[in-house]
Amino acid sequence: MRTLQEHIDLAVVIPTWNAADSLAGCLEDLRDEKVVVADGGSTDGTVSVARAGGAVVISAARGRGPQLAAGAAAAGGRWLLFVHADSRLEPGWRDAILAFAGGPDRAGYFDLALDDPAPAARRIERVVAWRSRALGLPYGDQGLLISRALYEAVGGYAPIPLMEDVDLVRRIGRKRLAPIGARITTSARRYREGGYIRRPLRNLCCLSLYLAGVAPHRIARLYG
Repeated sequence: MRTLQEHIDLAVVIPTWNAADSLAGCLEDLRDEKVVVADGGSTDGTVSVARAGGAVVISAARGRGPQLAAGAAAAGGRWLLFVHADSRLEPGWRDAILAFAGGPDRAGYFDLALDDPAPAARRIERVVAWRSRALGLPYGDQGLLISRALYEAVGGYAPIPLMEDVDLVRRIGRKRLAPIGARITTSARRYREGGYIRRPLRNLCCLSLYLAGVAPHRIARLYG
């Protein structure tokens, strides 16, 4: 079976920092695809896990913005797929991407699922679905599929420590964003640790500050 790299010249970019515990599962879903791991100085064996999983590893300044930008620059590819290390792509994702890439030149995101059976997790999923469709603001944990041409036309990821996903999708614009038609399951660890009420409120506060013009490096101090 031909890979997406062979079909549409897809390259996958994963930013990492001490993600050894989750990265192997993510790479298993991406088996046989071209994967670039942009590592921000991990000390826990992440680089070894990445290489064992068949990924190309590059070093980048720590921070998702700088890491994603560096990964995209190193990856090549006519299409780029950005995913987080603690995410798992659900069955059928390759077919969905292939169909999506055959349509208009646009960017796509996955429907988010959290790996927690708690009712609070389902509420978060519904809020994320609404935010993505109504506001055109999918976040990085939903993945981002984008053609290289569109990525470069809008300027790519900015080397900022926080809000790099919001910054990019706002430049892409709501009319050029659409659901891919597949789900991605992301770790709910941060919600479990930070609270299903406190963490979304903190995220909303960070987003509001960013939209009000506060510099990302200042917001990063609040985000932690």
